[in-house]
Amino acid sequence: MTGTDSSPATAEHTAVREHAPDTAPRRDSPPHPGATLALTSAATAVALMTYTTPIITLPDTAAALGTPLSAQAWLLNGTPLGLAALLLVAGSLADDYGRRRIFVSGTLALGVTTALGAFATSTWLFTLARIAQGAASAALLASSLGLIVHAFPTASGRVRATGVWGAFVTGGIAVGPLLAAAIPDWRLTYGVLGAAALVVAALGTRALTESRSPRGGRPDFAGAVTFGLALISLVAGLTLGRDGWLRAPVLLLFAATVVLLAAFARVERRTRTPMIDLALLRRPDFLASSLGGLFTGLAVIGLFSYLPAVLQRTLGMSALDTAWLTLLWAGLAFAVALQARRLAGRVPTRVQLAIAFALHAAGVLTMLGAVGSGSAARFVPGMIIAGVGSGLLNAALPLLAVESVPPARAAMGSGAQQTFRYIGSCAGVALTIAIATSSSGGVARGTDIAMVVSAVLALVAAVSVVSLRGRH
Repeated sequence: MTGTDSSPATAEHTAVREHAPDTAPRRDSPPHPGATLALTSAATAVALMTYTTPIITLPDTAAALGTPLSAQAWLLNGTPLGLAALLLVAGSLADDYGRRRIFVSGTLALGVTTALGAFATSTWLFTLARIAQGAASAALLASSLGLIVHAFPTASGRVRATGVWGAFVTGGIAVGPLLAAAIPDWRLTYGVLGAAALVVAALGTRALTESRSPRGGRPDFAGAVTFGLALISLVAGLTLGRDGWLRAPVLLLFAATVVLLAAFARVERRTRTPMIDLALLRRPDFLASSLGGLFTGLAVIGLFSYLPAVLQRTLGMSALDTAWLTLLWAGLAFAVALQARRLAGRVPTRVQLAIAFALHAAGVLTMLGAVGSGSAARFVPGMIIAGVGSGLLNAALPLLAVESVPPARAAMGSGAQQTFRYIGSCAGVALTIAIATSSSGGVARGTDIAMVVSAVLALVAAVSVVSLRGRH
């Protein structure tokens, strides 16, 4: 690990000194590491499968709901919006009031809201269901890493466990589109995923043990409201910007975003129990974790969330064929993330992030011209290279997220990193759709421009995460 203030030993010493309640966690029995890792990984995979389902079903869903092209970003952005808005507060609540409680509640809510999405009859009802799915996913994702840190107290155990958990992030991304393509009715897909989440929630009530690190004080509802409204303004501005970036409504939404973020920062400085401790922003590893999450959303998720729809529309590929091509990228990422633990102690985590972003940029640039060529085979080399990069990203980000904060605040650290990830996702999807559909040269030319933008963003991220310096 690079940086001067985030080693596991130092972090654990800080946690013992500053968060005494965590030295004697409130639980009835010791944690079960295997069960904890299995259930948190399974829930994470289901959440990501729910997240990625519209990537493949977007044409059918948009047709069934009568969604115009200009509003299709909402069909993709509903879940990441809910995720980004509530990940921080979910992480803080998990640390303060019980990680198992928040995990089980979130997984149960994901099952219910996903099933409700199957009954949506309009764009806005479906979007609201997706936002609710994102909020539920925020609870289970933020608390998952807190449960893992509690169940695996040693540094070597955390490296292995976070690597497996990160692999299941990619596994959910890989299997979600394939499942959606294999099931003929997109509504039935949501029913199946909802049932899977309910099963995991039921198992979690029996197999998981409770842990918490209470700070006292009230939940930071003011911070949650200001931050959530800021995200809604940002995503709405990016979505409406497709029809003109200098129009008054777009500029007003961006101005509202700035004002609300300033209000959020002010709230966080004044409250006793902030969603995020702003002092952590002085830690280079925490900054690298946050920037890594942000640019993963902007450069990686933004592009690959929209690319399958382009393949179906321009190359005439079926949903199943598109899912298999997407699986090449995501499946390889899953395998790489499982093996990335072998890099621990050999390659600093921030250097691993930089390599991952550079590989994504190389893979995306390799795919330039593929849409215009009319051949799906032209995507294969780039998918392979980008898949390796994504695997390294998904292994490094959760490890850096929990190692950059004291163990008592592991869920909050996870929530912060993933918040930036899904902020980037919201912005990245809206930006990619805006670029790809606005070019005068058609969709093929617009997609190439979007790929170049994705590659440039990834290279900026690679330079940024290794350039951060610690305070001596």
